[in-house]
Amino acid sequence: MSGAHFAFTDRWGGVSAAPYAELNLGGAVGDDPGAVRTNRELTAHALGVDPARVVWMNQVHGAEVAVVDEPWGERPVPEVDAIVTARRGLALAVLTADCVPVLLADPVAGVVAAAHAGRPGMLAGVVPAAVRAMTGLGAEPGRIVARTGPAVCGRCYEVPEAMRAEVAAAEPAAHAETSWGTPAVDVSAGVHAQLDRLGVRDREQSPVCTRESDDHFSYRRDRSTGRLAGYVWLD
Repeated sequence: MSGAHFAFTDRWGGVSAAPYAELNLGGAVGDDPGAVRTNRELTAHALGVDPARVVWMNQVHGAEVAVVDEPWGERPVPEVDAIVTARRGLALAVLTADCVPVLLADPVAGVVAAAHAGRPGMLAGVVPAAVRAMTGLGAEPGRIVARTGPAVCGRCYEVPEAMRAEVAAAEPAAHAETSWGTPAVDVSAGVHAQLDRLGVRDREQSPVCTRESDDHFSYRRDRSTGRLAGYVWLD
């Protein structure tokens, strides 16, 4: 897509030690802050992005959205699960370790968004909230390009039957069953169903299941682990 850039990391190429090895980009999981800072710098340089021009979130599994036009600097990082900008060259980042990283861009309007969609965030409507914030800045759903990254798949995300029923009542597309025949939730499927209803047609979903892939961090598999990141920006 002309002018729009999307990137998702794996766990390799950084400096963190086990259990965060190697490219942990999460600053609130117990890893050495210096290692996280180095990993973020290494990743930004590899993407051709200025590390100082990357905007992060304090993610809390909700549906709050922040519209930004510059990095936080010395200001507190707000508790939000989506960020949106119309500032070209400003990269937005989302951290995950099983949840769905959602990257959105309307290159014509010059608007991008990054959202953190776990099961609670999907149910709370974080993705529709991000799209609404984008349209408020001039984006049109029919022009939005959506990319979702590595996440735990519906075959691996086991939940109690009551929880599956609650999720499916709100988002039927998320109803799933594990590969071993127990109740499950497919958050990626739910996110894509939401995007489809919003009129976002240009969508791609990563085939990677974080729980199944040793190349990716997975909280459900390892508990103590690092965080992957998704990045979106416009030239």
